[in-house]
Amino acid sequence: MQIDFHDNTESVPESYYALIKGLITLAGKKENVPEDAEVSITFVDNEEIQVINRDYRNLDKPTDVISFALEETTEEELAIVGQEVPVVLGDIIISVEKAKEQAEDYNHSFERELGFLAVHGFLHLLGYDHMTKADEKEMFEMQEHILGEYNLGR
Repeated sequence: MQIDFHDNTESVPESYYALIKGLITLAGKKENVPEDAEVSITFVDNEEIQVINRDYRNLDKPTDVISFALEETTEEELAIVGQEVPVVLGDIIISVEKAKEQAEDYNHSFERELGFLAVHGFLHLLGYDHMTKADEKEMFEMQEHILGEYNLGR
Protein backbone atom coordinates (compact mmCIF):
# COMPACT_ATOMS: atom_id res chain seq x y z
CA MET A 1 0.00 0.00 0.00
CA GLN A 2 1.23 3.48 -0.87
CA ILE A 3 1.01 5.83 2.12
CA ASP A 4 1.97 9.47 1.71
CA PHE A 5 2.87 11.22 4.95
CA HIS A 6 2.73 14.98 5.44
CA ASP A 7 3.75 16.49 8.77
CA ASN A 8 2.54 20.07 8.90
CA THR A 9 3.70 20.25 12.53
CA GLU A 10 7.23 18.99 11.85
CA SER A 11 7.00 17.19 15.18
CA VAL A 12 6.27 13.53 14.41
CA PRO A 13 9.41 11.37 14.46
CA GLU A 14 9.94 9.51 11.17
CA SER A 15 10.16 6.26 13.13
CA TYR A 16 6.43 6.64 13.77
CA TYR A 17 5.80 6.61 10.02
CA ALA A 18 7.00 2.99 9.91
CA LEU A 19 4.72 2.12 12.84
CA ILE A 20 1.69 3.68 11.15
CA LYS A 21 2.56 2.15 7.78
CA GLY A 22 2.73 -1.27 9.43
CA LEU A 23 -0.63 -0.79 11.15
CA ILE A 24 -2.34 0.46 8.00
CA THR A 25 -0.82 -2.37 5.93
CA LEU A 26 -2.04 -4.93 8.47
CA ALA A 27 -5.53 -3.38 8.49
CA GLY A 28 -5.53 -3.33 4.69
CA LYS A 29 -4.67 -7.03 4.52
CA LYS A 30 -7.43 -7.89 6.99
CA GLU A 31 -9.92 -5.92 4.90
CA ASN A 32 -8.68 -7.23 1.52
CA VAL A 33 -7.62 -3.79 0.31
CA PRO A 34 -5.69 -3.97 -2.99
CA GLU A 35 -1.92 -3.73 -2.52
CA ASP A 36 -1.71 -0.78 -4.92
CA ALA A 37 -4.20 1.30 -2.90
CA GLU A 38 -3.16 4.80 -1.89
CA VAL A 39 -3.78 6.75 1.30
CA SER A 40 -2.59 10.13 2.54
CA ILE A 41 -1.93 10.86 6.23
CA THR A 42 -1.40 14.45 7.35
CA PHE A 43 -0.34 15.50 10.84
CA VAL A 44 -1.65 18.90 11.92
CA ASP A 45 -2.08 20.98 15.07
CA ASN A 46 -5.35 21.71 16.88
CA GLU A 47 -5.80 25.03 15.12
CA GLU A 48 -5.59 23.48 11.64
CA ILE A 49 -7.89 20.56 12.43
CA GLN A 50 -10.41 22.95 14.01
CA VAL A 51 -10.61 24.88 10.72
CA ILE A 52 -11.12 21.62 8.80
CA ASN A 53 -13.70 20.42 11.32
CA ARG A 54 -15.56 23.74 11.10
CA ASP A 55 -15.46 23.95 7.30
CA TYR A 56 -16.40 20.34 6.54
CA ARG A 57 -18.39 19.16 9.56
CA ASN A 58 -19.81 22.44 10.93
CA LEU A 59 -18.18 21.71 14.31
CA ASP A 60 -16.04 24.67 15.38
CA LYS A 61 -13.71 22.80 17.72
CA PRO A 62 -10.58 20.70 17.39
CA THR A 63 -10.97 16.96 17.02
CA ASP A 64 -8.47 14.09 16.98
CA VAL A 65 -8.90 12.61 13.49
CA ILE A 66 -10.88 13.33 10.35
CA SER A 67 -11.10 11.09 7.29
CA PHE A 68 -12.06 12.03 3.76
CA ALA A 69 -12.95 8.92 1.77
CA LEU A 70 -12.44 9.22 -1.98
CA GLU A 71 -13.84 5.82 -2.95
CA GLU A 72 -17.35 6.61 -1.74
CA THR A 73 -19.88 7.46 -4.41
CA THR A 74 -23.32 8.99 -4.19
CA GLU A 75 -26.29 8.10 -6.38
CA GLU A 76 -25.61 11.08 -8.65
CA GLU A 77 -21.98 10.12 -9.35
CA LEU A 78 -20.71 7.88 -12.10
CA ALA A 79 -18.23 5.20 -11.11
CA ILE A 80 -14.84 5.36 -12.81
CA VAL A 81 -14.06 1.91 -14.12
CA GLY A 82 -10.77 0.55 -15.42
CA GLN A 83 -7.97 -1.67 -14.31
CA GLU A 84 -5.32 1.01 -14.70
CA VAL A 85 -7.08 3.40 -12.29
CA PRO A 86 -5.38 3.20 -8.85
CA VAL A 87 -7.49 2.76 -5.75
CA VAL A 88 -7.17 6.07 -3.91
CA LEU A 89 -8.85 5.53 -0.56
CA GLY A 90 -8.59 9.08 0.73
CA ASP A 91 -7.04 11.31 3.34
CA ILE A 92 -6.60 10.95 7.09
CA ILE A 93 -5.91 14.12 9.08
CA ILE A 94 -4.59 13.63 12.63
CA SER A 95 -4.13 16.33 15.27
CA VAL A 96 -0.80 15.67 16.95
CA GLU A 97 -1.78 17.93 19.86
CA LYS A 98 -5.03 16.01 20.44
CA ALA A 99 -3.15 12.71 20.19
CA LYS A 100 -0.74 13.85 22.92
CA GLU A 101 -3.60 15.12 25.12
CA GLN A 102 -5.56 11.89 24.73
CA ALA A 103 -2.52 9.68 25.34
CA GLU A 104 -2.11 11.45 28.67
CA ASP A 105 -5.86 11.31 29.45
CA TYR A 106 -6.04 7.58 28.68
CA ASN A 107 -2.73 6.86 30.40
CA HIS A 108 -1.05 5.19 27.44
CA SER A 109 1.76 6.10 25.07
CA PHE A 110 1.67 8.73 22.35
CA GLU A 111 2.74 5.95 19.99
CA ARG A 112 -0.37 3.90 20.89
CA GLU A 113 -2.69 6.90 20.51
CA LEU A 114 -1.22 7.88 17.14
CA GLY A 115 -1.58 4.27 15.98
CA PHE A 116 -5.16 4.13 17.23
CA LEU A 117 -6.10 7.35 15.42
CA ALA A 118 -4.46 6.18 12.17
CA VAL A 119 -6.32 2.84 12.27
CA HIS A 120 -9.56 4.59 13.24
CA GLY A 121 -9.24 7.00 10.32
CA PHE A 122 -8.31 4.19 7.94
CA LEU A 123 -11.33 2.11 8.90
CA HIS A 124 -13.53 5.14 8.20
CA LEU A 125 -12.03 5.26 4.70
CA LEU A 126 -13.14 1.65 4.27
CA GLY A 127 -16.71 2.44 5.27
CA TYR A 128 -16.68 1.62 8.98
CA ASP A 129 -18.60 4.01 11.19
CA HIS A 130 -19.83 4.38 14.74
CA MET A 131 -23.22 6.03 14.30
CA THR A 132 -25.08 3.11 15.88
CA LYS A 133 -24.11 0.92 18.85
CA ALA A 134 -23.76 -2.12 16.58
CA ASP A 135 -21.53 -0.26 14.09
CA GLU A 136 -19.47 1.18 16.93
CA LYS A 137 -18.96 -2.28 18.45
CA GLU A 138 -17.84 -3.71 15.10
CA MET A 139 -15.45 -0.83 14.37
CA PHE A 140 -13.91 -0.70 17.84
CA GLU A 141 -13.45 -4.47 17.98
CA MET A 142 -11.61 -4.35 14.65
CA GLN A 143 -9.42 -1.46 15.87
CA GLU A 144 -8.49 -3.28 19.07
CA HIS A 145 -7.81 -6.50 17.15
CA ILE A 146 -5.43 -4.71 14.76
CA LEU A 147 -3.69 -2.76 17.54
CA GLY A 148 -3.39 -5.89 19.69
CA GLU A 149 -1.91 -7.91 16.84
CA TYR A 150 0.63 -5.11 16.39
CA ASN A 151 1.45 -5.14 20.14
CA LEU A 152 -0.21 -1.76 20.76
CA GLY A 153 -3.21 -3.13 22.66
CA ARG A 154 -4.38 -1.86 25.98
